[in-house]
Amino acid sequence: MDTRPLPLIATADPLLLDDLLRLATAAATEVAVARTPDRALSLWRHAPLVVVGAELRASLRTADPPPGRHVFVSRTDGGEDPHGREGRPYGQDPAHGGATATEGPGTLLLPRDEPVLVDLLTRAASPTSAPAPTVSVIGGRGGAGTSLLAVALALAGARADRDTALLDADPLGCGSDLYLGCDGAPPRAPERRTGWGDLVRRRGRVRWQDLRAGLPGTPGVSVLTWSREPGPAAPLPVGAARSALSSARDGADLVVADLPRSFDPATVVFLNRSDLVLVVVPADVPSVVAATRVVSRLREEAAAVRVVVRGARGDLSADVVASTLGLDLGADLPQEPRLDRILAAGDVPARHPRSPLARFADLVVASLPFPEPVP
Repeated sequence: MDTRPLPLIATADPLLLDDLLRLATAAATEVAVARTPDRALSLWRHAPLVVVGAELRASLRTADPPPGRHVFVSRTDGGEDPHGREGRPYGQDPAHGGATATEGPGTLLLPRDEPVLVDLLTRAASPTSAPAPTVSVIGGRGGAGTSLLAVALALAGARADRDTALLDADPLGCGSDLYLGCDGAPPRAPERRTGWGDLVRRRGRVRWQDLRAGLPGTPGVSVLTWSREPGPAAPLPVGAARSALSSARDGADLVVADLPRSFDPATVVFLNRSDLVLVVVPADVPSVVAATRVVSRLREEAAAVRVVVRGARGDLSADVVASTLGLDLGADLPQEPRLDRILAAGDVPARHPRSPLARFADLVVASLPFPEPVP
């Protein structure tokens, strides 16, 4: 039986309680409820997160609550609400980061900060000790081969017996499912196939286990990608990116993201939360020049960036490309043998044991800091 402690909601305001219970449902999270300060204090110590109505702030301050993760919540962001109550923010505003919400005196304001609170509730109830490692792949120029590398990393995760989420965030790509040969495969559940468009329309968080049931994929790999309906491609909404990435990091063993060559808000979300970003650069002068425009921004947004050089030869070696870009060299990949023939046959080179892509992907996956499972 699951005996993990539950997040705690402490409020004497029935309207605020209704809102918080709705957000807990959106986070697919069970919660404990305390309507008085004394009851809250009795449950506080073991709760992974305590969500406190701002009306209890003064009472709990005088009671000296135990240390731990907590956040204060108010239903309005200033002025009077329809029920005649006053609501004003306290202290620092944590709305755009989330960290100060659990560490400082800030107050989350509903409905504005609902996505932040849903994310906090989901993480507090997560059964894993740490989120799954996340590797993002981005091209130094268009057509650099990022999707092939992303697919190779996902297949390496499956070979390592890691349940892998492959998030295809490039709306202008052909689709990672096409490379994997599962674009026409039926989903794992009787419902229709799930894609990014479903998350754009969905409100609240979804557990990865529930989302995965409708995704195409191959053994060990689930692919979240785009539909092939005709129409103009639009950037991925930032809310959908946050929701999918958080769900995948909490529910899968490994997350691989195939990113567009842009820095829209959704792409920045992936870069900010990646343990490693690999930028793919073909070894020619135009590609290196184009990559310099990408690399400076990558350094600002990502914790660790390495360059993967493809097809280096002559004076423009992989070391020269890496030095020119000011990045650590992740790999010097030779040309894939029989690449055109493999792709024409509907296969991907990373399925072949002699593939340079496959060997490099295996090394990357083996080096990642996978969290220990929670007993």
